Amino acid sequence: MERIGSTEIAVIGGGIVGCSIAYFLARGGFSVTVIERGEIAGGTSSRCDGNILAIDKDPGFDSQMSLKSQSIIAELSKELEHPFEYRAPGSILVCESDEEMEAAKLWVERQREYGLPFRMLDRSDIRQESKFFADNLPGGLECASDSTVNPYMLTYALAEGAKKAGASFRLNSEVRGVSHERAAGGTFTISTDRGDIKANKVINAAGVWAPAIGRMIGIDIPVLPRKGHLIVASRQVPVGMRKVMEFGYLMSKFGGTRKVDPETEKYGVALVFEPTESQNFLIGSSRQFAGFNTRVSMDVIRCMARRALRFYPDIGDFHLIRTYAGLRPWTKDHLPIISRVEEIPGFYIAAGHEGDGINLAAITGKLMHELVSEQERTSVPVEPLRWNRFMAAGGEII
Repeated sequence: MERIGSTEIAVIGGGIVGCSIAYFLARGGFSVTVIERGEIAGGTSSRCDGNILAIDKDPGFDSQMSLKSQSIIAELSKELEHPFEYRAPGSILVCESDEEMEAAKLWVERQREYGLPFRMLDRSDIRQESKFFADNLPGGLECASDSTVNPYMLTYALAEGAKKAGASFRLNSEVRGVSHERAAGGTFTISTDRGDIKANKVINAAGVWAPAIGRMIGIDIPVLPRKGHLIVASRQVPVGMRKVMEFGYLMSKFGGTRKVDPETEKYGVALVFEPTESQNFLIGSSRQFAGFNTRVSMDVIRCMARRALRFYPDIGDFHLIRTYAGLRPWTKDHLPIISRVEEIPGFYIAAGHEGDGINLAAITGKLMHELVSEQERTSVPVEPLRWNRFMAAGGEII
């Protein structure tokens, strides 16, 4: 196999996480090469919404990490040359019942203990938010700091920023093997279908394909693909101006029990409504374990549309533009893996973000720079994100 180059750090994966890592490393003075089997943002980063949310995060470490990522995204909106439709209007969760309202009050209290800008919304607040909401919704809650971006444009903005700082990109190059040459100063050889690349360090940012890269070097990475559908729609009169989810979304995300019909439960459907800058809107979402199947299921799409009409009964005339499904890299504790692998010096993992890849890309890039630079203090603690947290003492995955 022809050798096509060498680099200080090879980043495997050209999605938003890989591009963010490349940006922060290149800006920090490292020689970086991104290896991507297709085009930039060709996988999960092109099949998702663009939310930078704290509203749906567990109070504590999870929400604090999201809050930190929000602040970095705000800085990037001023720092990167290419705009990426950044807006920070906040977001809301709507409740379907008085029982959910009681749970929402506890959620808000816990979040406010950690300093997040949460508040309860009553029935009149909800109606002021959108005249299209169902009359029988009792209220909800708001997180004022939440923001939104165009995920395509942010990925490209990070990639262009990385290039400007000196990073290179090897696109349409599929990784076929990764080997570690301990006797040769700890260097790595990444074999692709277009030649070999030598690197001193390797960062696995391959999303749902991260386990395949891990197996090439002999480690198990506990990430599974979790399928999600989205609808892109429009109508003549705007429905709302900011992100809306149902409170039951939290239960769908974290595996709780909801009072919904069997089909809604089966497909993990919960209302997500997101207006875009062009005033189209996205309707979601679903959560299924279906392997690597990204084929759109019209049964799921119909179920999502019915769920949207439960909360917005007067938007049945919306125009369907397109539908699509993507794969979210899932871990069982719903936190990503952002970690060095001690057993293989110089090998790092940045994967398992599930539906939070857009949300946490910025903090992931910054953390990876801090880890590679061996900084004593990191932007957030990295212990909860270590790769081997799922392993028993004997090394097997639990």
